[in-house]
Amino acid sequence: MHIVMLGLDSAGKTTALYRLKFDQYVNTVPTIGFNCEKVKITAGKAKGTSFLIWDIGGQDKLRPLWRTYTRYTDGIVFVVDSVDEERMEEAKMELLRTARSPENAGVPILVLANKQDLPGAKDPNEIARFLGLPELQHNTLWHVQPACAIIGEGLDIGLELLHEMITKRKKNAKAAKKKT
Repeated sequence: MHIVMLGLDSAGKTTALYRLKFDQYVNTVPTIGFNCEKVKITAGKAKGTSFLIWDIGGQDKLRPLWRTYTRYTDGIVFVVDSVDEERMEEAKMELLRTARSPENAGVPILVLANKQDLPGAKDPNEIARFLGLPELQHNTLWHVQPACAIIGEGLDIGLELLHEMITKRKKNAKAAKKKT
């Protein structure tokens, strides 16, 4: 499955990717361009499923490139810094722009509400409201997963939920095709 990991700079995308890949904390530097890793789920219903995860840099000048990577992706992981309330509106704007682009219609979205270990971290319901997720089209599946990329908390559960959303979307598309 092809997954794109997006979010503002310093949200924790690369830390989450390498925690998923190597199951250990890897000190990272800001991503200029992208990182790409194959990650295999090792437990739960999705055990054995491989994801090809593209972690795209989140700086202003790199965001126009997101569209290239999201085209025809199976799922989007949007990483948000749960403590950085000042940039929540900017994160909302970028997430909604991506989700509402025609080629991403209905693509499942997993929001990783990262940095839950820090004081002042917003809970998943607040994050969903801040990011305008309830405003998305009714056919867009989404979930906000509390996470801490440094220790890996919530990451595996999030990927499993994303796998479920992707599978559900594919089944619905298949059923719709049979009807026509």
